[in-house]
Amino acid sequence: MRHGRPLPRAWFAVGAAVFGVLTAVTLTTVAVSHAGGAQAGPPKTVASSSTVPQPSPLPFGALASAASPSRSGSARASASPSASPAKGVATTGPRQVTFVNNVSQTVWVASGEQTAKPALAVSGWVLAPGKTLTITIPDKWNGRFWGRTGCSFDGTGRGHCQTGDCAGRFQCKQYGVIPATLAEFNLNSYLNLDFYDVSLVDGSNLPMWINITHGTTKDPISSSGCSKAGCTRAVACPAELKKNGGCESPCGVFNTDQYCCRAQWAPRSACLPAQWPVNYAALFKEAEPFAYSYVDDDATSTFTCGGECGYRITFGTSP
Repeated sequence: MRHGRPLPRAWFAVGAAVFGVLTAVTLTTVAVSHAGGAQAGPPKTVASSSTVPQPSPLPFGALASAASPSRSGSARASASPSASPAKGVATTGPRQVTFVNNVSQTVWVASGEQTAKPALAVSGWVLAPGKTLTITIPDKWNGRFWGRTGCSFDGTGRGHCQTGDCAGRFQCKQYGVIPATLAEFNLNSYLNLDFYDVSLVDGSNLPMWINITHGTTKDPISSSGCSKAGCTRAVACPAELKKNGGCESPCGVFNTDQYCCRAQWAPRSACLPAQWPVNYAALFKEAEPFAYSYVDDDATSTFTCGGECGYRITFGTSP
């Protein structure tokens, strides 16, 4: 913990059982020497519907490999995948990720906290309502995407966003201010598999889901954002968690040990939302049943894909 807020989530090294059944998985960071990404320049000045003071930024520790997860991340990186995948088909080469804006406002997509190599040369895009955008990302890429809202940038790419702001830059170079809904990826990480998830651990500013568009793995999420456990909705945010234009996590708002932020409640065995003063994790899980709702929400929230997978990230709610 720093500045009273949880740090964004890091990915770590992977441990797994044999015969294709992955258990106690921790995610890895692997560096290679190529950068990719769609080209995009700063947009013309756009008026922001509202502005709010930017909270103190969170320094983000370097992504690192480790044999066991660290508590420095806002979400613990160890995970038991939601399915027991077999070894994936060998993956080499770049992938495509498509962003879809199904909300009524412009979304300024950002990418940050990524591996230094391979890294995206471009890390900020603008997506008008009803529009789609496809970018290329390199194999073995490790990082996340999120949507920013209420942004205004000048011709140099400097400005501010109401939610998810990246130090006032259109081209994001680091973390985004929480709360922000995160799409997290670790490509070709272990047994030729990708690991990916939607995280609400730091809170939510936009509803989001991820679909597989290419690969050998059956997509566990429908094209309309539904899983067996339910569909995608906006978080029914209580007044006490409403902050910075979104719905922030209880750790970020209250900064107390008991919400699994640290100290005696930090270990996985002690991190029990049902024993929190208020089970805020249940509110996030109800909105997005397939997403991380708190730091140890691994069992139904980490997904894998094999076969040089492509992805679609949709901002919006299920119809």
